[in-house]
Amino acid sequence: MKRILLALPILHAACSPALAQQEDVAAFFKGKTLRLIVGIGVGSGYDINARLLARYMPAHIPGQPTIIVQNQPGAGSLTMTNALYNNGPFDGTVMGASFNGMPTTPLLQPTGARFDPVKLNWLGSTNRETQAMYVWHTAPAQLLEDAKTKETVMGGQAPGSTQFDYPVLANRLFGFKFKVVTGYESTPKIHLAMESGEVHGTIANWSTLKAINPGWIAEKKIRILAQWALTRNPELKDVPMFLSLAKTDAERAALELMLARLEYGRPFFLPPNVPAERVAALRRAFDATMKDPAYLAEADKLKIEVDPLNGEEVAALVDQVFRTPPETVARVRTAMENK
Repeated sequence: MKRILLALPILHAACSPALAQQEDVAAFFKGKTLRLIVGIGVGSGYDINARLLARYMPAHIPGQPTIIVQNQPGAGSLTMTNALYNNGPFDGTVMGASFNGMPTTPLLQPTGARFDPVKLNWLGSTNRETQAMYVWHTAPAQLLEDAKTKETVMGGQAPGSTQFDYPVLANRLFGFKFKVVTGYESTPKIHLAMESGEVHGTIANWSTLKAINPGWIAEKKIRILAQWALTRNPELKDVPMFLSLAKTDAERAALELMLARLEYGRPFFLPPNVPAERVAALRRAFDATMKDPAYLAEADKLKIEVDPLNGEEVAALVDQVFRTPPETVARVRTAMENK
């Protein structure tokens, strides 16, 4: 009995710092308004997803602050990411939501990148993704192979988005004739351009397409040419995978580098140098939100898929991508420069 009694003060001493940190975090966040800055325009799949998260995550943060969403589109999420990385604030009150291609931008388009994605504090990703490449039903190319002989105009937002990067890579590696027109603020605006005939098609997350234009699929207003993913989506079992076009190890490695971003399809992050206990609290709040029945119910209503990765898993994937062999990085970078 004495041994047990002697152990109690030791256990109490070990628990006290952790409890004190939790209380400090709650005291810091209580009454505050946090900002979630989305590096993509209003109405996009990323924006809808971020706003859904912002409605439910506060209940799981110590101190239960509120979260407001702000949009800062520009340069494939670089404008927002550069600003948050370099200017902060670094206290945990501002989070970022970017294109999933943002973590590879310093490797592939280093000129405009002023951040190190390995040093970002990743909160998590709400789902893995499959990218669907699709065209309007009157487009010249109605099959993937058609786009090797017929110029197909694809709408995109900016370099760094899959809407730009994937068609450009397809042209360089496999001889397709995609012409990418950029400058659109969001996928819904590209869809308007498709309806008017301004562009033939685009690329978007399969879940985004189902969420914002489900009628197009049911009414066969679009033709899905291909899917970009590391594994076949069971809902697109008859749609060709771009990865299957790779005939050499070099081609496959190049595609895998570009497809890795889909594993963290909807990434959220904090800038560097945020106090570790606040990073941990926000990560666990993110994880709890991914299991929140109310969040999952609304996600299902909005046709938003939830297949999350936690912050540590996203960080490990980003680190892995940044250990890609230099020759593979150079091959992809050359492809992106020859657009």
